[in-house]
Amino acid sequence: MTKARRAVVVGSGFGGLALAIRLQSAGWQTTLLEKRDKPGGRAYVYQDQGFTFDAGPTVITDPTCLEELFTLSGRRLADYVDLVPIAPFYQLRWEDGTVFDYANDQADLDRQIRALSPGDVEGYGRFLKYSEALLEQGYVKLGHVPFPDFRSMIRVAPELVRLESYRSVYSKVAQFVQNDYLRQAFSFHSLLVGGNPFETSAIYALIHALERRWGVWFPRGGTGALIQGLVRLFTDLGGTVKLNAPVERIETANGKVTGVVTAAGEQFPAEIVASNADVMHTYGKLLQAEPRAAATAASLKRKRYSMSLFVIYFGLKREHPDLKHHIVLFGQRYRELIREIFKGPAVPEDFSLYLHAPSVTDPSLAPPGSSAYYVLSPVPHLGSADVDWATLGPIYRDRILAYLEKYLIPGLQDDLVTCRIFTPVDFRDELNAHLGSAFSLEPVLWQSAYFRAHNEDKRIEGLYLVGAGTHPGAGIPGVVGSAKATAGVILGAQQAA
Repeated sequence: MTKARRAVVVGSGFGGLALAIRLQSAGWQTTLLEKRDKPGGRAYVYQDQGFTFDAGPTVITDPTCLEELFTLSGRRLADYVDLVPIAPFYQLRWEDGTVFDYANDQADLDRQIRALSPGDVEGYGRFLKYSEALLEQGYVKLGHVPFPDFRSMIRVAPELVRLESYRSVYSKVAQFVQNDYLRQAFSFHSLLVGGNPFETSAIYALIHALERRWGVWFPRGGTGALIQGLVRLFTDLGGTVKLNAPVERIETANGKVTGVVTAAGEQFPAEIVASNADVMHTYGKLLQAEPRAAATAASLKRKRYSMSLFVIYFGLKREHPDLKHHIVLFGQRYRELIREIFKGPAVPEDFSLYLHAPSVTDPSLAPPGSSAYYVLSPVPHLGSADVDWATLGPIYRDRILAYLEKYLIPGLQDDLVTCRIFTPVDFRDELNAHLGSAFSLEPVLWQSAYFRAHNEDKRIEGLYLVGAGTHPGAGIPGVVGSAKATAGVILGAQQAA
């Protein structure tokens, strides 16, 4: 009987879990190591006074990429997780009282667009067709395909040029619609993957068509319930999960991976190691003893990183059933605010916010008669604005809560039961995120596909990457796609051997 080959995956975010499931399904004996006391990485869960708060990603799109992880072993996603459709996808709100329900109903969208700007109905139709073309090329065809060398990039370049992916998301949206609010409504999506709409490649406008095709979903019990479902699938397949096991270093010998060692000194020998940790942390810390990693670490340090986030998790002793599940609140500024978020040199005085109100959909996430929320504000990472968040954090929190009370949730501060914050410093210290970046490398064109950290390291045999820092990038479909790309390289090499 052939002995199963051993793999270690560092980090149990969506990317690490998806890769571990693919390897275990293919017969590798896979161990998943997680620094924190719960799996999920950014998709951590906080519980306090009967409230359940998802710490990270809450927008689930393209459930087919998740279903595929279960069908690999003849199982069904529905037996592990209950996904609930969200409608509208998002409610968008502006300070002058304008409200736009971004829904998957064409007649309803046309009606709302017509009310804002009659001339933009036809333009939106053309934008949707453009977004669908991007979806086919950038996601369906290339979203799970690795770019191991420059030739692989050159092969797809003509089609990407034809689609004007060298333009920014905002500039392409602006070609189709004239109304300023609609331009914001159809360009903000790149912020969900850490991209500046005014600089991010137009390829990321595919997110609009992706949502229209597959919908926006929420797991009953929260995103943490989806993580638990994936962990249960992995362990059902025979995989091993070890929590409270921060990896101290990835061990190598003669340019080849031999395993990992945890901070507690526990050793895990392996033929391959795949890191779902932050790419800079992987090369700068976990591989600092390996000379072949130095050039990659130096290159990564020079790259641009996405903005960070300031997040408030809070519970109220009252329900607000009139709220929508996902709400985006745009401030008075858009272009200028985003420039300051990405460039610094300080945290802007104003903000645009994303509010997650999950107990509207799933009341079990809060005690009876109560409601659970998180609100996030994009902010500069620590390299753009190295501020004292221990001092600024409580001040910024109070300003955001006062803003929500003024524009959306009357009586919020009187009804507050529990509240906690997560700052760029926490992204750096808790998640090992370089500069406290929330989404790893910024998704500009010259840091996409071949120009991101590669799924397979060509200098260090047996080392692989998965997650937001590698191709195709951040977001749940992105990191799950990166797992498919990385697994394809690993399993292809296994078959070739």
